[in-house]
Amino acid sequence: MTTTTATQTLETPETGTNDDLLRIGQVMTRMRLMTGRRVIGRLAIQKIAPGLELTHLDVLDAVRRGELNGEVTVGLIADTLRIDPSRASRIVAEMVAKNVLRRKASQTDARRIVVVITALGQRLVTELHALKQSIVESVVADWSAEEIEIFAKLFDRYVTGFEQLFARNVTDATERMD
Repeated sequence: MTTTTATQTLETPETGTNDDLLRIGQVMTRMRLMTGRRVIGRLAIQKIAPGLELTHLDVLDAVRRGELNGEVTVGLIADTLRIDPSRASRIVAEMVAKNVLRRKASQTDARRIVVVITALGQRLVTELHALKQSIVESVVADWSAEEIEIFAKLFDRYVTGFEQLFARNVTDATERMD
């Protein structure tokens, strides 16, 4: 592969020269930097939930997504966020103290404790979703409906490709360890 920054071209045996592939990579870097800085999350905390931290938003989202598939435990939160279970437990405790989450006995096994979103937590989720939607709408405000539709489909396809690639790499790594 040959890359030249002066002309911004990218050559690969499969594609030859393709400025668009290089551009996608550069845009991904810009997006990663914005994501790494947690621009939307910081704005959400500032506007909606000044008492919360970025990790609280992550846990809230993990619980919301986890509830779609059943009960949520601290272990599931830890796995979802790829953090140590003791750290997940401390964050959940902070959120319980703020009345955003609550612990309760499992409906399927009373010996097990699950985490659920409180009414306040649900209100925050709704407001956070509305803020994110508002940000996306403002970014595409001058796009045509057709451009938005095409981008939505292609962006979903692009991210799905990354998810599948990651899943394959995890599966391959696991098989090599066996």
